[in-house]
Amino acid sequence: MAKPTLNDFVTARIATGHLSEDDVINVRRYVYGDMAVSLEEGEALFRLNNANITYHDSWFELFPEAILDILVHQAKPEGYVSEDKATWLIDQILADGHICGKTELDAVLHVLEKARDVPEKLEQFALRAVADSVISGEGPTRSGTHLKPGVIADAEVELLRRVLYASAGSRGVAISKAEAEVLFDLNDATVEAENAPAWSELFAKAVANFVMAMSGFTPPPRKIALERENWLEQPGGFDGGLGGFFKKMFSGGIGGIRDAYEDKPDPFAARGNDMLAEIATNEVVTEDEAAWLVDRIGRDGVLHENEKALLRFIREESPNIHASLRPLLEKV
Repeated sequence: MAKPTLNDFVTARIATGHLSEDDVINVRRYVYGDMAVSLEEGEALFRLNNANITYHDSWFELFPEAILDILVHQAKPEGYVSEDKATWLIDQILADGHICGKTELDAVLHVLEKARDVPEKLEQFALRAVADSVISGEGPTRSGTHLKPGVIADAEVELLRRVLYASAGSRGVAISKAEAEVLFDLNDATVEAENAPAWSELFAKAVANFVMAMSGFTPPPRKIALERENWLEQPGGFDGGLGGFFKKMFSGGIGGIRDAYEDKPDPFAARGNDMLAEIATNEVVTEDEAAWLVDRIGRDGVLHENEKALLRFIREESPNIHASLRPLLEKV
């Protein structure tokens, strides 16, 4: 009699409607018996994960671990996720026709955080999955029925922050245009919602980071740019906290950057006078930057509070503002 395969075991467990702790141990034996995880075994794990059954808590550790091994630890060279493997992961997640679930998002985040390099589409998929979940009220960020569709709660902010930070290794220090676009889309979709104050902070800091990079200025590392600050307790509330943070960071050159981040390591110390020259050159808001901001801010016909704060920062910090931005600046 032929030995049962992993697919046979998965089919039997789905039929019972429950995956026990012993079952998870058996799944681990099937998967790691030969010290490797194949794509076929990965597909069986996805089939089990997508089943409408109950799971022992240990499953939520095994699943992301196995997907990480398939895509990252077994990659050649190790740590570099190929386009084909990223496509495979996205296709597996979308196979059941539902928004990326929490366990699946955990698997994607494991890959983003541990890999040396991943295709940009995988990070964009994770960011969009969180944004879609916020808007629909379903998906990886929703663990309770008290959360409303279209409202960004603290849990969603921290998950967005984690996705953005997880991409630091492969996408570089700066927030990308694609990431900034997702944040703007989410901001537009939740304009009337009672969002967590932390969302305003994340939005402004992340988009400002992108504008800095777009102008050619080397922005603060993502870890610093995305770090949570309790701005509402600073003098002047949100706007005071925002303006104070950025003005202090930009206006004093390298010394100002050190002061703004206080005891945090200075990532720019080695660049010396080159940094000072770069700051002086790139404080100017260029035509391309202005065109992108005008298009994005005006796309839904509403000037949001978060966008006003961003414009105030530009007005205060840039010595030469492009003419196309002035109508918007007059509104704030």
